[in-house]
Amino acid sequence: MIENRVADLLEAPDAKLVIERVQAILEDEAQRRQTFREWLTDDVKAEFINGEVIMHSPTKRRHLEATANLTTLLRVYVHLHDLGTVDSEKALVGLTRNDYEPDICYWNQETAATFQEDQMEHPAPDLVVEVLSRSTTGRDRGVKFEDYAAHGVREYWIIDPVRQAVEQYQLDTATMAFASVAVLYLDQDDTLEALTVPGFRIPVKAIFDKKTNVETLQVLMAKPSS
Repeated sequence: MIENRVADLLEAPDAKLVIERVQAILEDEAQRRQTFREWLTDDVKAEFINGEVIMHSPTKRRHLEATANLTTLLRVYVHLHDLGTVDSEKALVGLTRNDYEPDICYWNQETAATFQEDQMEHPAPDLVVEVLSRSTTGRDRGVKFEDYAAHGVREYWIIDPVRQAVEQYQLDTATMAFASVAVLYLDQDDTLEALTVPGFRIPVKAIFDKKTNVETLQVLMAKPSS
């Protein structure tokens, strides 16, 4: 926890020098982050992570299809039941130090009601979904995993399009870290039920299979409002 890390630092005899050096680095980083935001355009997918600009290369079909399939289901369901907002790919999530563009994110109705038409930076979502690729796996399981939890993201899904699996995590508010809820697989006919989107329940297969996706969409659209 943060308190423990602060306590460890304060025990060091050179704590003041370390803190001053870190402050100087973070001030320079903040200036470069502002430059990044001014440079960022609609046709560029990039993130600012720990002082570096991370450019995203084109993804493989299985990544694109899994993202699109889940986005369609989640967005339609959320809009039909007036539960908030779902965005994919280009919503900039600005946390204390880093700027991310998650594959999919959901904000509840109360938060979404505060959004403005010309808004570019968004607060931590209730639900974040990242779809793994070779170039992003380390960050999705590393800095993002820790950062999303530290900033109060209540639920995190990691989708593996190769294994056709979904890892579901829930925020443990006592430690501000993610705790595993389940690992779900297409070939086991598992069902994914959101913890932060009331009533959203889909077969894992709907994320990876077009026919099942359409069938699930029809079920979601026919589901009465609670």
